[in-house]
Amino acid sequence: MRRSDQQCVLQAQVGDHAAYGELVARHQSRVRGWLRHLCGDHAEADDLAQEAFVRAWTRLGSLKDAKRFSSWLMKIAYNEFLQSRRSSDRRNRIMERYALERKALESAATEEAPAHDLELRQALSLLSEKERAAVVLNYAYGYSHGEVSELTGIPLGTVKSLIHRGSLKVRERFDARD
Repeated sequence: MRRSDQQCVLQAQVGDHAAYGELVARHQSRVRGWLRHLCGDHAEADDLAQEAFVRAWTRLGSLKDAKRFSSWLMKIAYNEFLQSRRSSDRRNRIMERYALERKALESAATEEAPAHDLELRQALSLLSEKERAAVVLNYAYGYSHGEVSELTGIPLGTVKSLIHRGSLKVRERFDARD
């Protein structure tokens, strides 16, 4: 019988590595996917996800509500992302690499990915980091405005504004295309 997240958290909190392994297996796609949306760089997103899971393991004892593991983990992942952005040298290197990859994607769009996937990535690249984080969490992962606020540490009213503005920018991009 499959253990629930709550059961796995409780068992992991007392040192059960296998239970934590189950949690990692269940949540790694979501965490890595979100970080990939935020970073635009798969390798960096994978590194940040790994750091987030390590940090979650070391802080698992501080999780008070085992039912909230998923959102707690996403918040840790978001904090890892923010921390990675604090280094300006690294940010500059990432942006240069992203620009090169974006050009390569644009030239190979018909070979590697459907056009709409490329257009969505381009539209998301127009958003600020906070807008992109809020929009992707809300639309792609189904988190409510309140949950997005909790995950990102951004006030609820600001989250609503970010999602609204971000959605308008994406719509305008697609409307301009038509």
